[in-house]
Amino acid sequence: MTVVEPRLTLERRLLKEWPIVIACDEVGRGALAGPVAVGASVVTAADARRRVPQGLRDSKLVPEPKRAEVASRAAKWVSVSAVGWASNDEIDEIGIIRALGLATIRALADLRTHGVVPEEAIVILDGNHDYITPAGATGLTVRPVIKADRDCASAAAASVIAKVARDALMTGLHDELPAYNWASNKGYASPDHREAIRAHGISRHHRASWSITDAPTLF
Repeated sequence: MTVVEPRLTLERRLLKEWPIVIACDEVGRGALAGPVAVGASVVTAADARRRVPQGLRDSKLVPEPKRAEVASRAAKWVSVSAVGWASNDEIDEIGIIRALGLATIRALADLRTHGVVPEEAIVILDGNHDYITPAGATGLTVRPVIKADRDCASAAAASVIAKVARDALMTGLHDELPAYNWASNKGYASPDHREAIRAHGISRHHRASWSITDAPTLF
């Protein structure tokens, strides 16, 4: 399979009309446990003139041993980056799509503390659906782009930065509840994770509203 290298073609075109581009991408949408995270990266015209960091790809295409290094290079390349979160309890309460929007709004709020004004930007959102505006964001220009994390370097940066942050969080939760092996599966529906759920039930970090097991909650 040919691996597509992300480029700055779309970003450079958009930067002719907008002072900054903010790219957003989520990780953890399909996990059974843990939060969802949305990465946000800011690219200016000056950033877009620099070479895309070596090895930058959609986080799913970066080998795990290399992700932290690639994420570090990506964070240094973009002007600013942030990660927003929505907890498993919030996912249970409002649903995954609204939780994605909430996490994105929190990432944008973090960018704002660094002097970024999201209303002055165009927001590239990986996927085909704007889940930011229905979550309560106002004054934003959101452009969903299918496969943005594959094709757009700014979205690939947001993806890998968020992935490394969420993986680190899940590895930390593994120490609390090692039976689920989150250090390895990061909360996704791997065979060992499902077997642990059958054996131990679901924990307080699982998405209890999801049909992941018939076992009782034990933690």
